[in-house]
Amino acid sequence: MSVITVPPATPRERSLPPGRYGISGLLRSEWTKLRTVRSTLWSFATVIVLGIGLGALATAETRAHWASMGLGDRLSFDATRTSLIGVFFAQLVIGVLGVLVVTSEYGTGTIRATFSAAPRRPLVLAAKTAVFAAVSLVISEVVAFISYFLGQALLSAPATNTSLGSPGALRAVVGSGLYLCVLGLIALGLGVLIRHTAGAIGAFVGVLLVLPLIISALPSSIANDLQRFLPANIGSSIVSLHPGSHNFAPWTGFAVLAVYAVVLLVVGGILLVRRDA
Repeated sequence: MSVITVPPATPRERSLPPGRYGISGLLRSEWTKLRTVRSTLWSFATVIVLGIGLGALATAETRAHWASMGLGDRLSFDATRTSLIGVFFAQLVIGVLGVLVVTSEYGTGTIRATFSAAPRRPLVLAAKTAVFAAVSLVISEVVAFISYFLGQALLSAPATNTSLGSPGALRAVVGSGLYLCVLGLIALGLGVLIRHTAGAIGAFVGVLLVLPLIISALPSSIANDLQRFLPANIGSSIVSLHPGSHNFAPWTGFAVLAVYAVVLLVVGGILLVRRDA
């Protein structure tokens, strides 16, 4: 009987992973997907242009017409909110990107390859969420601070301006970046639930823009109670130095917004496990 000898493993073979994967590998994989897709670069570039450009345009226009403004308009003028006005346009772009982070893989069919390589689907979703949240938070905060400093510089005397030391100013700037990030996570959650790009974007736009119109048509006694729960009203409260009387306090509203994102992601994660890819 012949004896079969097995050659010793080479150094390269000994260095290969044992066939298991962890969160660090998934994070690297999702980071590679995010940064190598062209739509990501264009979307974040658009967020930067809209967030900074529109804020600068609004503050420059206000300074140019300051002398012709009425006394009431001058007294109620919110310099911080005006410089951050671009946030309300950038929110649509970051929402679309949050949807595409998930639905683009379903559209191309690569989600099957992802789940074949990493069968633990909740872990895949956690990695997607973490990578997108980290990148969008950094971009959003950079845009918020640049918009604020540029806007206050353009609001030169005699126009009213603020500094980060002014009551509520730092909260508004930091909060606007957090607001954009959480809106992106809400869109990501909708993408996991719906799995179709057009449907998820339509749902996101509907919640952000259409639902407020529907609620505003209701009797004021009902509308005032419901409007405070709308993402757009929460965002307005966050970026303003003086939130409206019918809105949540800024951090209370942000907590409500975060609950929306968590619920969508948790429900999406449950359905992700139960449904076919």
